Amino acid sequence: MSKIEIQNRAELQKYPHREDALSIIEVGLNAIDTENVINSSISVQDKILRVKNHEFDLNKFKRVRVIGFGKASCEAAIALEKVLGSLISRGAVIDIKHKQCEIIESLVGTHPRSSLQNVTVTKQLLEIVKDIKEDDLVLVIVSGGGSALLCATDEECKQSEKIYDDFIQVGANIDELNTVRKHLSSLKGGGLAKILYPATVVGLIFCDIPGGDYEKTASGPTCRDTSTIHDAEAILKKYNFGGFELNETPKEDKYFERVHNVLMVSNTVAANAMSEKAKELGYDAKILSVNIYTDSEKTIADFKNLAAPKTVVIGAGEVSLIVKGGGGSGGRCAYMGMVALPHVGEGEALVAVASDGLDNSPSAGVIVDKSTVARVAESGINTEEYMTHYDAYNFFEKVGDASIVTGQTGANVSDLMIWIQQ
Repeated sequence: MSKIEIQNRAELQKYPHREDALSIIEVGLNAIDTENVINSSISVQDKILRVKNHEFDLNKFKRVRVIGFGKASCEAAIALEKVLGSLISRGAVIDIKHKQCEIIESLVGTHPRSSLQNVTVTKQLLEIVKDIKEDDLVLVIVSGGGSALLCATDEECKQSEKIYDDFIQVGANIDELNTVRKHLSSLKGGGLAKILYPATVVGLIFCDIPGGDYEKTASGPTCRDTSTIHDAEAILKKYNFGGFELNETPKEDKYFERVHNVLMVSNTVAANAMSEKAKELGYDAKILSVNIYTDSEKTIADFKNLAAPKTVVIGAGEVSLIVKGGGGSGGRCAYMGMVALPHVGEGEALVAVASDGLDNSPSAGVIVDKSTVARVAESGINTEEYMTHYDAYNFFEKVGDASIVTGQTGANVSDLMIWIQQ
């Protein structure tokens, strides 16, 4: 039985192509389920901790501590406790929701914008490791959303909020945003690795960066940063942004000699699982890209170029979006669904969902097809007006039979998309 389910699937799967499309997306979501990832990747036997192809002799460590941040950190902490049990001495994770753990403290911060609440919980998290020593082992859960949730100071919080608001108005990509974030922080860009030195550190990275570029997840707190303060300055200059105080990230070798970063999961896992499911259902499966970062119009055109009868085209990443003004609700997936409406033919559908289950709204995303187009026409809703105000969630709530509801999945690897043609 699937752990992550589309809660309103019975309402949505009125046609065969919809039923198949929802089955494929559901398989993709379950392939990245955080508990399953932990259970298949981490084990302990005879005091030997195995994390994928890494082994750690727990007899060599006096204490094992767990810290984490991001939208998968709570689920990962609960799963880690089941594997490690009393071997964990202390721990804390920062997520967007609270879940009860036995040993690891569950802290809650705000996302996508940082707040002073994030500063408070980050200080609580750092208390867990303030007395860290060379004979300690620290497991660090790093997942998408961590860039906003992990915030060391009030000033970093203010600048983080400002850079997010500035960047969304110009459509800058996540790589550019995180490069600047690294140089606004004492924790990102390897800063946390420096704080944890000289302990042995294992970064458990649940990657939300398209294509599995895990060193950039949550702005790389446990990873050596290859960018410089000059790179961050160049990005700010490119967009004519000012008012930021930058610092250089740690470059010294010693801070990273005992750090082992492990890619736990990425959107590639979801894309491959969806491809296999599509084939099982009798479709020709094509993976367009797991590195999507183009605007909705271009992304839809790319899907259509590969579309053919009895074919499923699979993509992952996120569409670029420049938000000016706004005031509406809904995220990139729902907005992409609005743009797709004139392009879906008979027996075709676009599905786009946020893998964390929250497309900037209670909805995970949307499924749109010819029936959606017909409902829009019958309702007389002014699509352009909703698009102008980036109000995609409310648009599809009025149209009906489009919003996909999963609830928070406890995972986060980027958006998942398919174009299906019967």
